Amino acid sequence: MAFVINNLTDNSNTVIKEKLGSFTVLEYIKDLSTTSVMDATAQYYMSHSNMHRKQLMIELNNSEIMMKAGAMQYTVGRMEMTTGIKDAGGAVRSFFGGAASGTGAIKPLYKGTGTILLEPTYKYIWLIDVDNDEVVIEDGLFLACETSLRIGVTARSNLSSAVLGGEGLFNMSASGKGVIALEAPIPSEEAVVVELQNDELKVDGNFAMMWSNSLNFTVERSGKTRLGSAASGEGLVNVYRGTGMVWLAPLAAYS
Repeated sequence: MAFVINNLTDNSNTVIKEKLGSFTVLEYIKDLSTTSVMDATAQYYMSHSNMHRKQLMIELNNSEIMMKAGAMQYTVGRMEMTTGIKDAGGAVRSFFGGAASGTGAIKPLYKGTGTILLEPTYKYIWLIDVDNDEVVIEDGLFLACETSLRIGVTARSNLSSAVLGGEGLFNMSASGKGVIALEAPIPSEEAVVVELQNDELKVDGNFAMMWSNSLNFTVERSGKTRLGSAASGEGLVNVYRGTGMVWLAPLAAYS
């Protein structure tokens, strides 16, 4: 490559938190761009609460990635951006698929050689190696992925799962082999991972961020009867049955 990016990874205020495949997670120790006493006060308490800006850097070497629409901050190098849609029929399928899953109708593809920086965020960036598996992702978490992965839309197992649970009818799924980046409400080390072997998990609220597509997801009463559900104080719960894994945010319900 015929370019150099100075004062980014070689900046003493920048830490490389994680690197996997083409993706690197950068974290800024302090926000040096405060311009008022109010901003400085907020930054002081945020830094002491583990709230730091993060940024996803993607380095392409004659390769291709898919990205959340509107997430790009800047690119350096020789790359071309396409929509990945070849005809009007593809545009219609992409629109309805994105609208159904809440992930955005068109996800741009970047192909070539160079570096991409995404918009900074205070949320947490997860890098996940999907190794010949298929996972279902909660709405709004998707940030970017290698195009070796197959990104699709997975329907809920029944209508009640969406209507009763306050969820959409569909979720994004990723299958195959490759790396996917998610923008999550909690750090990965805080996530609780439940492994089921022909068993079931009941969750009261939107705490599940990701789960194996092999699991059957429904929304049910917490008790066998309405009276039993009322007595438990839980009402409706999200139920995951079968064999697979569920990633939970135990301290912050995803919304």
